[in-house]
Amino acid sequence: MTALPMTVRAPGLPERVRIHEVGPRDGLQNEASVVPTEVKAEFVHRLAGAGLDTVEATSFVHPRWVPQLADAEKLYPMLSGLPGVRLPVLVPNDRGLDRALALGAREVAVFASATESFARANLNRTVDASLAMFEPVAIRAVESGLRVRGYVSMCFGDPWEGAVPVGQVVEVCRRLVAMGCDELSLGDTIGVATPGHVGALLGALTEAGVPVSSIAVHFHDTYGQALSNTLAALQHGITTVDASAGGLGGCPYAKSATGNLATEDLVWMLDGLGIQTGVDLGRLIDTSVWMADQLGRPSPSRTVRALSHKE
Repeated sequence: MTALPMTVRAPGLPERVRIHEVGPRDGLQNEASVVPTEVKAEFVHRLAGAGLDTVEATSFVHPRWVPQLADAEKLYPMLSGLPGVRLPVLVPNDRGLDRALALGAREVAVFASATESFARANLNRTVDASLAMFEPVAIRAVESGLRVRGYVSMCFGDPWEGAVPVGQVVEVCRRLVAMGCDELSLGDTIGVATPGHVGALLGALTEAGVPVSSIAVHFHDTYGQALSNTLAALQHGITTVDASAGGLGGCPYAKSATGNLATEDLVWMLDGLGIQTGVDLGRLIDTSVWMADQLGRPSPSRTVRALSHKE
């Protein structure tokens, strides 16, 4: 039986949080060795079985960009037996959207940057040019009845530019909303955010007319701040949090970025706060232990290590 934290409710926090699981896409995209498609499919099925109702499945990028996700056409049909589970996919351009639509995807995401340096490193475009590329994709996706998520990288700091002005992030977010994105995921790509900075950005977005209900947060744990930043976001009304099972993932274009916030660490904290997620922590830990065995190394999640007794 999995140990559980003592539940103590804190004032001003949401009753329920939706976890946007990014392990199969963001978590695996940087793996040096190609993970078999069948393993990826089982990973998604196991995550859904643990109670995660949103699992980002893959990315329809050109195989040359992300070889690990070159099997998107093969993988996505293997996930059809998951009723009630949202399976968003990343689409970088019109061609990616065509591929996603052909397979029946109902949710897509575009990947923007708040800084010029990262836009050039990641997309070989300026911020303006990248947003111009995404706009027709988002518009066509909305017209096709799809939900569209807008990822915004480098919201808190950039390895080339340093601290990122709050107003600069707000402007990119406003433009993504205007083109049809119904959800924005604020990325702390290199993990430099602190709780006060999180609060300042969320407050500025609210003042700019971006509803908190349309915002998600996506923290990396480079400086051990991911959970404290998440708590700050919850205190500002956020109810959607991105996380990666086992803490898998980083960013191929930002070498200082370590893993994503581990889903198990997040669930442990939320369970302790009495916030509902629908996730079975024991089954989730079993899934991450299984995936770690597939990858040949232990999970970096502290909760997985503590409760699975594996070092």
